[in-house]
Amino acid sequence: MIGTLIAMGVGEASLRLEDVTSALETALTALTAVRADPKYRVGGTGAALLQGVHLPVGDVDILVAQRRDVDTFAAALSSFPCLYAASWLPASSQYFARYEVNGVHLEISTVEQETDSDEMECIGRGPWQHHVLITCGSHRVPVVRLELRLATELLRDRSDRYEPLLDHMAAQGFDADLLNRAMTARGLSVEQQRLINNRLAHS
Repeated sequence: MIGTLIAMGVGEASLRLEDVTSALETALTALTAVRADPKYRVGGTGAALLQGVHLPVGDVDILVAQRRDVDTFAAALSSFPCLYAASWLPASSQYFARYEVNGVHLEISTVEQETDSDEMECIGRGPWQHHVLITCGSHRVPVVRLELRLATELLRDRSDRYEPLLDHMAAQGFDADLLNRAMTARGLSVEQQRLINNRLAHS
């Protein structure tokens, strides 16, 4: 385990960029070694950290398109500790597995919910259409755009996550149309959206 954890709260620790990139590079190299190339996206707080946002990260979320892609990851990671064997989770409509790679929890899953939206972080066309490529060692990793992540964190009302996202996006720029569509898709009120846009415009 890379010694780069920082405190998140009672009993928790936050991963740093070195942890996330090391785990992803190792996992993707394992896939390459077995000549596997599943379609995937990195989402969650890990995706935000990879894009330069300093916020609490507990694990790395890997979204895949099909259940067989979870099985492909599982086979490639078979030499690493399996914390949760690939299984169907009916409550969340996910086919899910968890492995520990270089001390980091990698969670690989489908999210099998129907939507016509392209503005959601984990379902529909959103994560597949709206992503950026980030270098992790010898790999180019597709990570979900920050606009979709911010909408998720605003919905969850997790200020320790959305405040760093807002600060970063205000400084680095963002797609205002995509963010507004994502906030609408998440059911945020017009007033909430106005406050967020004002915050970004005046930071």
